[in-house]
Order: sequence, then C-alpha cells, then structure tokens
Amino acid sequence: MDPLGVVSEVIDINTLKRWNDIAHAEFGTKENGKTRLKKNPFPFDENINKKVVLWFGELESLNAHAIVHSTNETFSDKNAISDEIFRKAGSKMQEELVQDIRVCKTGEVKLTKGYDLPARYVIHTVGPKYNAKYVTAAQGALYSCYRKSLELAKENKLQSIAFSVINSRRRGYPSKDAAHIALRTVRRFLEKFTNAFDAIIFVVKDNDIGIYEQLMPLYFPRSQSEERFVLPRLPDDIGNQDGEPVNPDRQIRIIDNPHHKIGIDESTDLLEPSNIGKTEFAKMTVDVDQSRVRAASVQEEMLTLELQRQHKYERLLRRSRTEDLSEISGIGCLYQSGCDRLGRPVIVFVGKWFKFNEINLDKALLYLVYLLDSVVKQDYIIVYFHTLTTSENHSSMAWIRDVYNSLEYKYKKNLKAFYIVHPTFWTKLMCWWFTTFMAPAIKHKVQSLGGIEYLYGIMDANQLEIPCFITEHDMTVNGIRYYAPPPPSLDDL
Repeated sequence: MDPLGVVSEVIDINTLKRWNDIAHAEFGTKENGKTRLKKNPFPFDENINKKVVLWFGELESLNAHAIVHSTNETFSDKNAISDEIFRKAGSKMQEELVQDIRVCKTGEVKLTKGYDLPARYVIHTVGPKYNAKYVTAAQGALYSCYRKSLELAKENKLQSIAFSVINSRRRGYPSKDAAHIALRTVRRFLEKFTNAFDAIIFVVKDNDIGIYEQLMPLYFPRSQSEERFVLPRLPDDIGNQDGEPVNPDRQIRIIDNPHHKIGIDESTDLLEPSNIGKTEFAKMTVDVDQSRVRAASVQEEMLTLELQRQHKYERLLRRSRTEDLSEISGIGCLYQSGCDRLGRPVIVFVGKWFKFNEINLDKALLYLVYLLDSVVKQDYIIVYFHTLTTSENHSSMAWIRDVYNSLEYKYKKNLKAFYIVHPTFWTKLMCWWFTTFMAPAIKHKVQSLGGIEYLYGIMDANQLEIPCFITEHDMTVNGIRYYAPPPPSLDDL
C-alpha cells in the first residue's frame, strides 16, 4: 500500500494513443533497396494497428485486465518492475504465489489476481538466460513467454494485456533480438485472434524505447507505403506462421527420389578435381553477404543509440520547462555573454562557482538543457573559465560523460569552439583523455588559453561579461598588458 493513504496515479488504457494514431511519413512508391521477399509478410492492417500501443511509463500503474512481468523460477527476482508490482499489489499476491503456485519454469506463465494493483490480474513469466551456445533454446523460451501469456489472457477472456520487456539484461539477452520476437509474436497472434483483445500494450523504459520505435513499423506498418518501405529491413528470420523462431538446421527437406539429380547438369561432374576452386565463389576470401550484414547491423545499432539519446533529451527538455530550477540559475555559473565577431552566441561557464559536491546535479543538467536548447540550434562557442578552481569545483569524469551522452547531436555539430581559460596541467591532461577516448568528435574544437586577452581576437571586449575575480587573477598572472602569441584566427573557427 502507498504511504499515508496516498493513491498512486492510475493510467486508463483507453487514454493511450494507439499505434495507428501515431504520425508517420509517406514514402511514395519508389523501391527502397533490394530484398529477398517480393511481398511483405506483415501487411498493413488498420484493425490490428488500432489494438496495439507503444507506451513509455510504469507497468504497475495501468488498469489493464492483465499485466505481464518477468521474474525467476521462485518469484523472488529483484528488479525494479517486479519490486513495484509486488509492493503495490500487497502481501496477498506473494502469499498466493508461495502457497498455491510455488514455482514457474523458464518459458512458462502463471496467473494471479492483481489485488491492490489497478490491473485485475498479473501474469508472471520467466524469461530465458542467454548463452551464445544455446541461442535456439533462448529464442524458443522467449517466444513461449509471449505466446503463452497471450493464450492465457485469451482463455480467461482478458481483453487488454500490457507487456513489460520480458528479456532481462541481467540474463544477457540482446534487446533488439528480443524485440523482434516480441513484436512478431504479438502480430501473428492478433492475425488469428483479432477480436480476442481490445488493446495490447508494449510498456518500455529508456533503454528500449528507441529499439521498439525503430522495429514497430516492420511488424505493424501504418500504411501501404510504409509496408513497402520497411520490407528490405525485415530480418532473415521472420518466424513461422505463429512468429516462432525458425531453426534452419532442424528443417528436413524431402524429395520423392533421393537418387534423382534435380536441376544438375548431367554433363558436369561437381566432384571433378579440375573444377574445384575455379569458380568465383570458391576464390572468395571475404564473405560479402556477411560483411554487408555486419555493416547494416552496426548502422542499425548506431541509429538505435541515437534514437535513445534523442528521446532521453526530449524528456529532459520537458522536465526543464516545468521544474523549479531557481537554485541552479541563482548560482550564476552558466550564462550567455554576447556574441563573437561572427555573430555566434558565446556561452560562459565559471568553474569556481560550480560546487560539484553541493548542488543538485540532476537539476544542473536540466538547467543546462533549458538554457542552451534554443542557442545550440545555430553555431555557438563556449568559454570555460577554470580560474582559481579547487577540488570541490571539479566534476567527476562519469558525470561529464553522462551529460555529454545525454545531449543531442546538434550540441556537438553546432559547437564551433570550446575555450578553456587559465587551465592547469591536470585540466589539460583530463581534457586530452576525454576528447581522445570519449568525445573525439569535438577534440579539434577544444583550445586552452593562458589568459583573457586571447579571447579579444575572437570577440569584442565589451561583449564579454566575466566576474571581477577572473580579471583580477588574470592581471596578477599576466600583467595589465602582456605579450601573447597571435590569437586564434577567425578563419580557423
């Protein structure tokens, strides 16, 4: 039960946007790459699409007839989703599992009441452990989790069912491979039993939202043009008529007469030594098909990561516009200070005023997004003053990496220069390490400057607003006027 009688938010599944209502592009009639398939095995079907939902949220808050989560054989698995389900359902569900059900094998499903949950029932299933030596077994077990959950819901006339992502990263199952199985299994089931369900909901988290958004159109195209467009992107294994993974090694081909040579030229002896190794196929040292598959896989993985980054950034942006960030903005360590001589906005960061161990880092990131989102849509530069900083001002490398990975591509693309003023030897070393191994895309944009005067070749002194302690320190170190090498040329920026 929730503390102090507070009732958690209940999400009505009827308010969730169905897949057929999600906007998509129209691709025209032009073919999009070669494919071994002449016809899409998952054609556009509006009746199916209006029953499917892709939703980012909390599984335990849905008022579906049944929710499905992954646990272990004894229902004692500790994961965020299961923990919340058991906590909100109350002790009675745990008692039902221990006293009446006791155990659930991998690939099997068990049904209990929802008790204090908004959902009427909970389907417990055990996802497989993934081992490269036993891929077929893992695929079969994962398929069984989804298929049997659907069958159980249908048998009990539960017309809405919400799935969490059953594959567990702790059990090593590749997320994208698992998503293919989940989506096509549901698709095939709906083809046969369209009227059995009013809604089937895929509930996803940060790590999976990008994958599902990328793969959903393959199995649930929203128009005939999308159906044609996604055809080349379908995987080699699209499952059988039920969506179950197909293992080619287990398929037995039978012909009427094993001794009859079908399609073989009688004048050619395939075993003749003189013919071996003379064909182009035999001379190949590189498997071209495999190379293409690997290249496509890498490209798809990069696209998935970028989609995940984009969705994470959009959520940060929405939060930054609603949350109170006054405690961060009041520090004054980050602000815009005029423009350089090319009219590009200059963002100033004062390191000494950033107390890493004292401020709310989550809100610091939100304020960064709030301040810069509109600025980074065009070219911009950043000036970081490392002046008189101490250990309490030094951010951890892990936090810097997380911030960098949270920002959209436009931040890196439109950043034209990053100047570090008054750097120390340690700062230069860490900067080199970060830009070499974690952010090579911006390495050529980062420059260390020994004094403020270097900046005046880039921007007018009247445009640069900086705290007095920085100018005082600069005069102490470099003098009021000092000799310096020529400032960076605008042609180099």
